[in-house]
Amino acid sequence: MHIGIDVGGTNTDAVLMDGTRTLAGVKHSTTADVTSGIVQAIEDLRARHPFEGSDVDAVMIGTTHFINALVQASRLAPTAALRLGLPATRALPPLVDWPEVLVEAAQARSYLAHGGYEFDGRPISPLDPDELRAAAEDMKAHGIRSVAISSVFSPVNHDLEVRAAEIVGDVLGPEVAISLSHEIGRIGILERENATIINAALRELASEIVDGLTAAVRAHGIEAPIFLSQNDGTLMDEDYVRRYPVATFASGPTNSMRGAAATSGLQDCAVIDVGGTTADIGLLVNGFPRETANEVKVAGIRTNFRMPDVLSLGIGGGSIVDPETAEVGPASVGYRLTTEALVFGGSTLTATDIAVAAGRAEVGDPSKVAHLDPAFVARVLDRIAERVSEAVDRMRTSPDPIAVVAVGGGSILLPDELPLFGTVHRPENYAVANAIGASIAQVGGEIDKVYAIAPGERDETIAAIRAEAVDKAIAAGARPSTVSIIDFDEVPIPYLPGNATRIRAKAVGDLDMGA
Repeated sequence: MHIGIDVGGTNTDAVLMDGTRTLAGVKHSTTADVTSGIVQAIEDLRARHPFEGSDVDAVMIGTTHFINALVQASRLAPTAALRLGLPATRALPPLVDWPEVLVEAAQARSYLAHGGYEFDGRPISPLDPDELRAAAEDMKAHGIRSVAISSVFSPVNHDLEVRAAEIVGDVLGPEVAISLSHEIGRIGILERENATIINAALRELASEIVDGLTAAVRAHGIEAPIFLSQNDGTLMDEDYVRRYPVATFASGPTNSMRGAAATSGLQDCAVIDVGGTTADIGLLVNGFPRETANEVKVAGIRTNFRMPDVLSLGIGGGSIVDPETAEVGPASVGYRLTTEALVFGGSTLTATDIAVAAGRAEVGDPSKVAHLDPAFVARVLDRIAERVSEAVDRMRTSPDPIAVVAVGGGSILLPDELPLFGTVHRPENYAVANAIGASIAQVGGEIDKVYAIAPGERDETIAAIRAEAVDKAIAAGARPSTVSIIDFDEVPIPYLPGNATRIRAKAVGDLDMGA
């Protein structure tokens, strides 16, 4: 057996799984400290389906801890950004487009140094060890506790980042964490650098949170390994999370979409995940979320994370309804739903109250919403259906018919027939699909580099890249016999010489529980 947990803004969902069979599923209000909500969710699971700690082989968690810390500009470590690229890149130094509030929260400082490569691996300038030591001494004097090192085209050749980390580490000591951009981002220096700086700012918090999650799980006598969900629907272990906390940012929508695929049996469809705060709409392609091709802004910072292409609407079970206009959201009572909604004795009209009044849900005290005008209730529900249908239409890339799957506890707000798309599929255990998605997550490896492909060597180069992606997935903990390439892109870059081609390969496989 294994346990899947997904922490959302309103609810913490948990499932107890036996392979792909759901033995029990529960919802518990997300707590302010998040961790105690996880403890309670596991207790609720045990009450539904008794088990011993030794029965559990793995615990998979999707959490909002890290994205919340960044959005709220809290608990960030004093961070330095060191870029290797002089004399190039001087015009746009590190942190150039960061919101001032985040720069202050991370006490961030930026440094430019010589180094970096051209796209084909030719050096821009040699590394200057004395220059790096001087920068490190300045970091030390200003109390820097985490460093992000980025180099121009480091995904092509990362030797300079590794060497710079050694020099800086010698000055700052082993207690200072160092994040390297070639391990985190893709091609594109500013976005990759930003992702690395965010990662560095969250490194201290990552250790605290992993320790807290581990303690919460171990308190139930569960000694099984703990994994956290990544943005792309794959898993990472505790040590990986301590090093790369940014990889968890979009795990919520991804888990819901993977859970929708598992519970509905559909590999290609539109997924509407309605939670307590938002409705997230995305597309499943071959059982995995379609990734965005654009830059992703996180807390106002441009990045190039592996993120699912998701359109979010401010519609959820906790969304506040305007009694005059019948508009829903984007404001939400969030995890305070059970105290502020009318059906729970509160004074705020929410979407959950509308669902109860319409007979779509049986929660709280229905008599508290008996006074609502049926015509008004119908207007609200029609408006929700209209907005969601428009969003799904915007997400699809062709006019061909597409199946629609609704998951999440808030999906009770959706009709059985959606305008433009017809029947809405609600699979079994749809309310906890996100936790199911976390529990079935696989392990992945990805390569994203620019290659100068010599004439006649294309097939050999591509075969080597695909093999490297498979090897990365196996190294991350995938069972070799289950690994396959699920995504492959080959894009020629005509404005660069030497048959320059950007190649991306992604491999995934099932978690090897015996590894």
